[in-house]
Amino acid sequence: MSHPKRREIEERDLAGFKYFKKIARLLERLHDAGCARDRAHNRRLHMDQHLTLLLLFMFNPICDSLRGLQQASQLKKVQRVLGVPRASLGSLAEAATVFDASLLKGILEALVQELRPLPHDVRFDAVKDLITLVDGTWLTDLPRVARWALWQQERRDHRGAKAHIEFEVLKGVPVAATITDAHTAETAVLKARLQAGRLYVIDRGYAEYALFQAIVQAASSFVGRLHDNAVLEVLEERPLTPEALKAGVLSDRVGRLGSKATKNDLRGPVRVIEVACTPHRKPSGKTARGGPRQGDRLRLVTDRMDLAADLVGLLYQARWQIETFFRTFKHVLGCRHLVSYSQNGIALQTYAAILACLLIALWTGRKPTLRTYEMLCYYFTGWADAEELEAHIAGLQEQTSHA
Repeated sequence: MSHPKRREIEERDLAGFKYFKKIARLLERLHDAGCARDRAHNRRLHMDQHLTLLLLFMFNPICDSLRGLQQASQLKKVQRVLGVPRASLGSLAEAATVFDASLLKGILEALVQELRPLPHDVRFDAVKDLITLVDGTWLTDLPRVARWALWQQERRDHRGAKAHIEFEVLKGVPVAATITDAHTAETAVLKARLQAGRLYVIDRGYAEYALFQAIVQAASSFVGRLHDNAVLEVLEERPLTPEALKAGVLSDRVGRLGSKATKNDLRGPVRVIEVACTPHRKPSGKTARGGPRQGDRLRLVTDRMDLAADLVGLLYQARWQIETFFRTFKHVLGCRHLVSYSQNGIALQTYAAILACLLIALWTGRKPTLRTYEMLCYYFTGWADAEELEAHIAGLQEQTSHA
């Protein structure tokens, strides 16, 4: 069965270029990156231009492939307004190996600094450190994935990559990402990226005592979830305040974690707080994700002795924000239409997607949501005009001011 021929991209299919001017200025510092190997001095497509085209890909669904980007680069308006040259398929493909994705980290950090904290629960102000959610999401839909991304080469359903994301709660945006093959341990990635002055909020997949110790040694702290079979030597039973009882806290204990084999991995005492919860189960009795049956209480662990027990529960509850972000992130990333299948190429596209999310937050004053992203796509493809987009943004900003 033959597939219908793709329609050529035309200038009238693309709009909203004024929003790319700030991006172009920001990316200029990367213009000469990757030029050291260009001994003939004939490179036409530079790193800042390639990233600008990737952002065009993010906000214009009509550009849904590498060939679509190549067609867009042929348009005079794209070349004139975005300052990009006409690019060949070969140069676009080569960009995934020539331009180092890690060079984008500094630009992402600079954009994060421009964002102001969003309205939030005032109890979070007691934390002092930067509240940072950490989790990983699978990028599994890679039909031409390279050998580096195979988990088990004999099992096609286990091939893919993983994006390890760090997300700041008070600004509502991602601040860092690491791309690995699918089987790389999440704990190892976080250990390598630990910074001082953060409170890391992590799920049960990060419940490794050596990781807890590494976080403390990095001058940060943690709130996480323990496995149900974790062994705790109780040293102190803390009384529960009325606020804790109202929040569903069942117990607040100080003690030492670990069995004989693991007791030396985490050297100091910690708090283990049990919180009542309502698990979401299917009729089969399994959780909504098909995992093992969950009990009606969560065992949370933290090294912070100064925080109220109900605040510890609230911090863990904030993890839903990163799950919500993953939904928007995957739409922006366009993971069903990756333009490269190399590890660095996927990292470039991932960082470009995070850059797009940060720009949405800067434009709107709100955390990036799927609805706002869709509105921007309508604008960039000409279905919504500037007045409609600005009315949408004004409505978001008004919601923020009244929050």
